[in-house]
Amino acid sequence: MSVAGGTVGAMEITRLQPAGLVVSPAFSHVAVVPAGATTIYVGGQNGVDATGSIVSTDVAEQSVRAIDNAALALEAAGATLADVVQWSVLIAADADLAAAYGAIAPRLAGDGGPPLVIAAVLPG
Repeated sequence: MSVAGGTVGAMEITRLQPAGLVVSPAFSHVAVVPAGATTIYVGGQNGVDATGSIVSTDVAEQSVRAIDNAALALEAAGATLADVVQWSVLIAADADLAAAYGAIAPRLAGDGGPPLVIAAVLPG
């Protein structure tokens, strides 16, 4: 895939943990993106391979693959996981949230603090 106009330039995202709000290593409360930054939207990614087959019945392996897929999508637009401002995470109610998040959490945080995270548990 080619990207018209080249790749996305480096930008500094400022992530804040304001006083009076819980400080979490898993998420930030505020992210400030500089004016003129390119915005990239990535569609929902999940634990499937290039053929659309689920990679495993293990939620941790599926979660890792979803992040791998997001990284591939971002790369196509000239960006990396470190450029993500906010993640929306949807997980089935019967899935092991600790295993899923534990497998991906280290990859979600970039330099300067973790991104904003919206998480929802959905009926299985």
